[in-house]
Amino acid sequence: MNHPSCIYGPPEMLFERKQAAEKALKHIEVVAAIILDGDRILATQRGYGKWRGWWEFPGGKVQVGESREDALVREIKEELDATLVIDRFYTTVDYDYPDFHLSMHCYLCHIPDGHYTLNEHSEALWLTANTINSVQWLPADEELVAELFGNL
Repeated sequence: MNHPSCIYGPPEMLFERKQAAEKALKHIEVVAAIILDGDRILATQRGYGKWRGWWEFPGGKVQVGESREDALVREIKEELDATLVIDRFYTTVDYDYPDFHLSMHCYLCHIPDGHYTLNEHSEALWLTANTINSVQWLPADEELVAELFGNL
């Protein structure tokens, strides 16, 4: 007869193990827009949360039943009130933050009319190869920035 596995130990140790297991399982899937205008890339500064003030590529979480492309168009409309054209898939960045694992699907895009409005971010900058490292990128975005200009 098979019996369920049991973990023995003091309650505080069991609680810590349970928390560690839950953190290890938390996975967040997001999409990010690498918005291009000639030799410039749009970077946005987070205006909220734990990473407030850090820079990122705009985008957000993929909702259940939503395609990645639909999620990206929706997120850019919400965050920047902009019409986005997705040119092509670029890469997926997997990054382990202390609290979760992130899978960030990145797309090369453009905004046809060039107009956007910051609805969630505190600032936006068009960066070039000479200025790309002038801002403090989120850790997952930093990995992407390191290779971008050599591969576009």
